[in-house]
Parts: sequence; C-alpha cells; structure tokens
Amino acid sequence: MTASLITGPAVEPVSLADVKAHLRLDSGDEDALLTAAIVSARVHVESATRRALIEQAWRVYYDAWPRKRIVRLPVAPLISIDTVTVYDSAGDPQVVDPDDYEADVIASPARLVLAATAPTPVGRAVNGIEIDVTAGYGASSVDVPAALRQAVLMLVAHWYEHRGAVGHDLAVLVAPLGFEALVAPYRMLAL
Repeated sequence: MTASLITGPAVEPVSLADVKAHLRLDSGDEDALLTAAIVSARVHVESATRRALIEQAWRVYYDAWPRKRIVRLPVAPLISIDTVTVYDSAGDPQVVDPDDYEADVIASPARLVLAATAPTPVGRAVNGIEIDVTAGYGASSVDVPAALRQAVLMLVAHWYEHRGAVGHDLAVLVAPLGFEALVAPYRMLAL
C-alpha cells in the first residue's frame, strides 16, 4: 500500500496573522520566512501524528483486495471516499460502483468495506487498485483541533527563535517543550 498526495490543503491551520500575533511582530519584513515555516510546521505535525490537518485529496494504491475485503486506509481523519478504481484484464481503469462498498469513517484507521460484488483487479500486478479519498479535519483552520494548531504555532515560534542555532543542545533543535504533549493524543499508529 502506498499513499500519495493529489491536492494539498487550500489554507494552513494557522494564518500568517496568527503567527505574527503569537510572535508579537508588526513588521512584514519576515513574512516569506514565516509563511514557509507555517507550511513546514504543518507538514511536521502531520508527519508526527499521521493525520491530515486541513482537507486534502489523497490516492491510496493497493495491489489486491485483502482476504476479508476490508481495506484499512492510512489517511486520517477520513472525510470521504471519492472514487475506487480497479484495472481490468485489458489494463483499463474501471470505477467501482459506490453501491459495492461502504466507508467506515468512524474506525481508526478508517476502512473501506467491499461487497462481494466488487470487481477484482486483474490488469495490473502492482497498484491495481486506486482509492481516492478526502482527508483532514475540514476545509477551514477552525476545524483543526486547538492542540494541533497550537503545536504548529509552537514549532513556527521555536524555529523563528532558533533559526541559526548551532550548539551542543540538540534537543532545542528538534521541538520545543510541550510539543509532544500536544500531539500525543492525536498520534496514529502505523499500519
């Protein structure tokens, strides 16, 4: 199983104005630096928790259906399953009828439960199944849990204050105190 990002988030979980207020900055001199740090911090929090913060589109690839035809999806939190495609014997993509599967978005990780009538991929030995999903807490920053937004703010502030840090204390370079406590309740175990 492989997952790849199709469309990234349209907004970030914290705005440039949020970060500047947090850092007590009035000048626009460092806006480009802060904007890049916001994106990097979001990616870091998403990597640490294995969760998409803001709504984004992903494609998950499988070689074959699992034996019990229950597919665990590695992208969380799942908003929707958009399309399921299998490749037929000619190697052509065939969209699976939505009546042939059900999304379990409550489970963690979310699951795709297939009906017995769902087609089996036969056209490709590798990546014969493509599942397009939408994941994230929502389309707006207010949909993201406050603790995860705070973790992004903490990272941006930490990186801003230690951007040229060179020294003996490598712990300072990794993440600020309190970061792990903020993200711990949201961590997903690897499949």
